[in-house]
Amino acid sequence: MNGAAVSGETTGKGGGGGGGGGGGEAAVTLEALRRRMADFARERDWEQFHSPRNLLLALVGEVGELSEIFQWKGEVPKGLPGWGEREVEHLGEELADVLLYLVRLSDMCSVDLGKAALRKIELNARKYPVGQCKGSSKKHSYCSTTDDSAAGDDNGDASANTGEEQC
Repeated sequence: MNGAAVSGETTGKGGGGGGGGGGGEAAVTLEALRRRMADFARERDWEQFHSPRNLLLALVGEVGELSEIFQWKGEVPKGLPGWGEREVEHLGEELADVLLYLVRLSDMCSVDLGKAALRKIELNARKYPVGQCKGSSKKHSYCSTTDDSAAGDDNGDASANTGEEQC
């Protein structure tokens, strides 16, 4: 990806959740990534190419590259046992490419990605109540909920939910 080398500003709060990197590094914020990507593109006069459409297509391409890593591996357990250091490093690079394009796309669309993600988690919590969906992978429309609006699809459309079948 053009612009993947972003080391980012950090918050003072420790510990990120990702692989790679040393133990004492602080977490990188989405805002720090957004600023670094904007500066990176501006310095190279790439803003002219960063339309939402172009960024989305680049993001899709990077997701394809990420998918290729897992393509013939079958089910991969948590922690990637048996993977070599170079494989894990490559995975990190492709994950970073996806994240950076997503952050740049959200910036070009004036969407606060952090707020949108937190809102989506709240919506999903209503769609998938713990008491009805814990331990199940069934789609939300199979859960009975007390909030009919939470039973709809991702666009907020309510579906016919009889409440007879739970997750």
